[in-house]
Parts: sequence; structure tokens; C-alpha cells
Amino acid sequence: MALDLENLKSERNVLKNKLRELEQEQRKLESELKKFRQAELQTKRQIEALSTLIDDGGPEPKPGAKATPETE
Repeated sequence: MALDLENLKSERNVLKNKLRELEQEQRKLESELKKFRQAELQTKRQIEALSTLIDDGGPEPKPGAKATPETE
């Protein structure tokens, strides 16, 4: 069975185009993933900052401020 050279070339071109599309989609997804990772890191930093404030007892009440059950 002889292989048709033109059919092979056509199939190769289709596959090359598909590969380019996949590579573009991959770059798009990697960019989106980077944004999610940055948001995750920012959230973790905020949690750590709040945890530090909580562990330290929070900010001191201002003089003359009413005492709440939490600050008594």
C-alpha cells in the first residue's frame, strides 16, 4: 500500500496548526495560573498579618474609647 505524499503533507500541516493552537492555549492558561498564584500569595500574606495582630492581642484601644467585651 503506497502512501500518498500529499495526504501526508496535509495531515502534517493540520497537526502543526493544532500544535500552535495548543501552545497558545497553554500560554494563556499559564498566564491565568500566574495571576491565581499571585492572588493566593497575597491572601496568605494578609492571613499571616491578621494572625500576627490576633496573636499580639490586636491594636491597643484609643484613650477614651469605650471598652467592649473583647477589650475588657
